[in-house]
Amino acid sequence: MTAAGLAFVGGAIAGPLGATAHAAPAPTKAPAMVTVAHVTSDKGHDSDKGHDRDKGHDRDKGKSAKELKVDYQAQPNFFWCGPASTRIALSADGHNLSQDEVAKKLGTTVEGTASAEDTTRVLNDVVGGNVYKTTAIPDGKAKPEQMDKLQADVKRAVDDNRAVVANIIGTGTDTDGVSHSYEGGHYLAVVGYQDDGRQVKISDPANPNNSSYWMTTIDMANWIATRGYSA
Repeated sequence: MTAAGLAFVGGAIAGPLGATAHAAPAPTKAPAMVTVAHVTSDKGHDSDKGHDRDKGHDRDKGKSAKELKVDYQAQPNFFWCGPASTRIALSADGHNLSQDEVAKKLGTTVEGTASAEDTTRVLNDVVGGNVYKTTAIPDGKAKPEQMDKLQADVKRAVDDNRAVVANIIGTGTDTDGVSHSYEGGHYLAVVGYQDDGRQVKISDPANPNNSSYWMTTIDMANWIATRGYSA
């Protein structure tokens, strides 16, 4: 997919608690800005009942799982979530670049990182070859087949010792019922899976006090909706 075709996957930025930014216009390569990352409890969250969540099965019996060892670093400012997440992903494969080096490769500015096309380009540039692909979820809500593809893509990448970088927007609720809100958009690294990929482990550079959590692949796909991911 060309960069022009990925306009709807435009990047955005997020920062540690206490950071704020104003919304920016959204031309092809201009990402929207994000406000504060809010974390709240939402135990009653229920989404996509029509998609098989495989409720009631025993995740500890015959279900594959894998977590990657990564070098976590929080983003130092409100617009480097793209470089921070990409650097976390690269560290899983033994590439230890600085956030500054990654930011230069991504072309990150105070307006953020433009799109998942850029994270894919830099990941491939560093690891070599063309192993990472950009996948867009263009609509406002992920379709079941897009959820299934995300599950397969994460499992394949992690099994290959590669982390995934996702460009998300809005609010996602983790498996503990905690909501993570990035209304202007954000980048995250996906560094593991369990239950054959039905749940993913997220490494979030925005808040070192809540740097990792689990989320169902269904909810993760809906969090990515209107944007895309590199896997």
